[in-house]
Amino acid sequence: MSDQQSRRNALKSLLVSSATIASGASILSFSCKEKSTEKNTMLKGNINHSVCQWCYGSIPLDDLCIAVKKIGFSAIDLIGPKDWPTLKKHGIYSSMCNGAEINLTDGFAEKKFHAQLISNYNSVIPQVAAAGYKNLICFSGNRRGMNDETGLKNATEGIKQIIGLAEKNGVIIQMELLNSKIDHKDYMCDKSAWGVELCKRVGSPNFKLLYDIYHMQIDEGDVIRTIKENHQYFGHYHTGGVPGRHEIDESQELYYPAIMRAIKATGFNDYVAQEFIPAKEDKLKSLKEAILLCDI
Repeated sequence: MSDQQSRRNALKSLLVSSATIASGASILSFSCKEKSTEKNTMLKGNINHSVCQWCYGSIPLDDLCIAVKKIGFSAIDLIGPKDWPTLKKHGIYSSMCNGAEINLTDGFAEKKFHAQLISNYNSVIPQVAAAGYKNLICFSGNRRGMNDETGLKNATEGIKQIIGLAEKNGVIIQMELLNSKIDHKDYMCDKSAWGVELCKRVGSPNFKLLYDIYHMQIDEGDVIRTIKENHQYFGHYHTGGVPGRHEIDESQELYYPAIMRAIKATGFNDYVAQEFIPAKEDKLKSLKEAILLCDI
């Protein structure tokens, strides 16, 4: 056999071996990728995840309960007493209860609503406790010409009339921070500083703020610093993409993994609820992607 033929045969053998190795590497790579994907769907447990039901209003609550359990978490936000039996049937926790508020505009900042609000909360607080839940939402309502100080005095007076019952029942009343620039014109509790001052005046561990990241990015920004400096007053968190309140992916300006790490670093162990309105066709896929993004 000539040297030329020997080299030709050797090269042929080398090419075959290389192809075999490459094929094996490709299969291994694909296999690892699949295993990695499977692993990523197993939530890490550093963040207690939830989702706001109203963002998926087209999906029956029974189906949403099944979907969130399939993703890997078991809590839904903003559910009132009439729907608690559905959650319990599926083993889903009501991470933020509602049903005592009048609406978003008529709240504790205005005295004329106090009588109805106090009656509502005195009724619902024991129901929350009896159902085994602990978080109940409330709202400041609109300014209607009031300055910050008047709103603070009024809200403090009203909330102090229900906070004793909340303490007795182990229920935390949580006032949501909403933006007044885009979505909720004239809303009083539109800045963290106002809400924190209200917490100080109420002076109870059973009154906290629902820090909505979407809303506060719009009205004040500086999200991570605000969380670090005021976390003791924040009892719950909501997400949302800015601008637009849609998916929290790379299409918007907030970087949620960093925000979640900041929340975790404060020692927070309650719930972070997804409150974005899915713009994509597959709404549950968007929810799963958001959960994985926040699962630091």
